Formats: sequence, C-alpha cells, structure tokens
Amino acid sequence: MTQTLDSAQPAERGRISPDGEVFERVLALVADRRGEFEEKRHVPRDVISEFKKAGLYRASTPRRFGGEPLAPAEFLRRIERISEVDGSAGWVASFGSALIYLAALPLDTQAELYADGPDLAFAAGLFPVQPAERAGNGYRVSGRWKFASGCKGADLLGVGVKGDDPAGRPLTALLRPGQVEIVENWDVVGLCGTGSHDLVVDGVLVPREWTFVRGGEPTVDEPLYRYPAVAYAAQVLAVVGLGVARAALDHVVAQGGRASYTGGPRAADRSGFRIGVGQAEAQLRSVRAFFYETTHEVWATVERGDPATAHQASLLRLASAHAARTSFEVVRSAYQLGGIPAIALSSPLQRHLRDASVVPQHAFLQEGVYDGAGAVLTGVQPFPGYP
Repeated sequence: MTQTLDSAQPAERGRISPDGEVFERVLALVADRRGEFEEKRHVPRDVISEFKKAGLYRASTPRRFGGEPLAPAEFLRRIERISEVDGSAGWVASFGSALIYLAALPLDTQAELYADGPDLAFAAGLFPVQPAERAGNGYRVSGRWKFASGCKGADLLGVGVKGDDPAGRPLTALLRPGQVEIVENWDVVGLCGTGSHDLVVDGVLVPREWTFVRGGEPTVDEPLYRYPAVAYAAQVLAVVGLGVARAALDHVVAQGGRASYTGGPRAADRSGFRIGVGQAEAQLRSVRAFFYETTHEVWATVERGDPATAHQASLLRLASAHAARTSFEVVRSAYQLGGIPAIALSSPLQRHLRDASVVPQHAFLQEGVYDGAGAVLTGVQPFPGYP
C-alpha cells in the first residue's frame, strides 16, 4: 500500500509543511532535478511515480475506489511546499486534485478508471472547445487543444468538446494516451517544466459515459465532491505562486547579510532593504491567511453536509486570484531587493520571477475575477460562468 502522509504541522515563518519521509524524499528529488524539468520542458514519468508514492495522485480519488482524499487545505499545503522547491513541479503535482472533476462520471465508468488502482494522473487541454460529431451513443472527436499541463506523464487525458448540455457548458471527453498525439510546443518564459503542450486527436470515438461537464453534479457522495470544483481548480494553481514567493523572499533574506560588492553596508544594514523585506513579508502572510481561512470555512460547510454557497465559491475565487497577483508582486519585490546578484542567470530569483509571472496569467486567476467577486458582494449578476 502507498504510504500516506501524516497531518500537516506548523513550521517556521507561517509555513505549514507536511511531515513524512516519503514526502521529504519527493522534495529532495525535485530539488535535485528541477534543472532537468526546465531543460526537458516537462516532469518525467519516474518523478510522477514518486508523486504517486507520496499520495498526491490519490488525494482526490473517491474512497469507494481506494482513494485517500485530502481536505483541500491539506492538499494545498503540500503543493505550496513543492512549489517552494520548484514551481513547475508544484504545478504538475497540483493536478492530483483534478480527479474531483471525474466524480461527475457514471459510477461504472469510475470503477473502470480505477480498476488498476487509485493513483491516476489526469491532464487535460480543454480549449479551444471543438465541435464533435454525434456517433451512436457517443462523440467522434477531432481537433487540437492547448495548455495540457502534465500531459507527458498522464495516465488519462481530456479534451473539450461541444456537447448537448442544457446550460451550454462544454464536455470533457476522456481518452487514453495512445489515442492522443502530444505536440511538444511548450516554449515559454516561466513554469517551463510543466509540459503544457498541445493535444491532437483525429476521429476517436468517445462513448458518452466517458464524457462529463467540468464541475458537473457528482455521482459520488463524499465531502470533497461537494467542495466547489472550479474554485478548487483555481486554488491549486494559485498556491503555486504562494510557494514560489516564499522561496524568493527567503532567498533574499538569507542573502541580506552578505558583504556588498562595492564595500558598502550589507543589505541588511540598510533601512530601505529592511523596510522592503518587512512589507513583502506582511503582504505574503496576509494574502496566505485569507487564502487558507476561506478554504477552511468552505470545507467546514461541505463537511457537515451543507452545499457551498455562491458567495463562498466566489470568495475562494477571489482569494485565489489575489494570492496569484500578490505572490507575483512579492517576487518582483524580492528580485529588486536582491540587487545586482539577482540579474545573474544562476540566481534562483531568475526562475522565481519567471515562474511567478505565469501564475496570474491563467484564465482562472486573471483580473476579471475581481469583477466577478465584486458583483457577488454587491448583489449584481456576475458574468456567465462565475463563480
């Protein structure tokens, strides 16, 4: 049986780090190979296997199918901790939460999916949504989709197609890797190791029971599947930014005691440096507190059997977008505080800056979320699909 992680315990600087030898080995492995992830533009399958051993890919598998679902805050802390070591690895590991979507599939389909065990790596490229021809009791799927993060290490792939959902929501059609061509075109400035390549499918027949609406009504009655699915998808990405920001700020603080190249005062002896560090620490701790406070509140609601409200789901979206944006601001501050050493390509601040810049660019985390949240808070109808 896969070894599970112990409960998260408080650690220094407001961080909560999961305990457990398996998880610590994963962190060491990521630290040792993060350069390889960036060079290869993906996290290799053998590393995905180690993520599975740490329980990350059964963290949203239903208990009835052998999963060990984690409360959202527990899973998020694990992704945050991995992201402190490497943002790309954290981003890929975050999709251990994506099985929450699959709970909308028929139970027989889920039983078939998990027949070989609960550790399932799922990746999807949903956009642009493509038309699909109806064929018997299913859809004939063809097209090309973008941004399938983690696709090279996935056991199951999804693509977005136009179905017949009464609300007009797209369907996700599920395929095995052998049915999909991965076009390796992930050439970007940050989160280079996520392998967010294009997917190409040519005329594959997908039975209707192997399709679902993202965030659709779950067929599994367990607390995790009452938690707002789309909001959770935003959270697992935003928390990558929190981890990267923590690493960047810690690095700058550690470097503050070094002698200046010019023979001037150490950075830590200058008031401007100390003020900048203090402001960045306050920013990061504050946004992190909002993020986890909201997570705990919504989880308490669904755990006692009540549905999460639209207001609660909106707060999760708001906390996520704000975390992503603020994390990038903290990393930019850390880069500036790092002075001339920060411009060297060998400086970890280079990677932190590039990775943090990508997180708030995600569609779930862009500035429009503030508009949606403001609409919910003021009693105005938000834009379609929000929250």
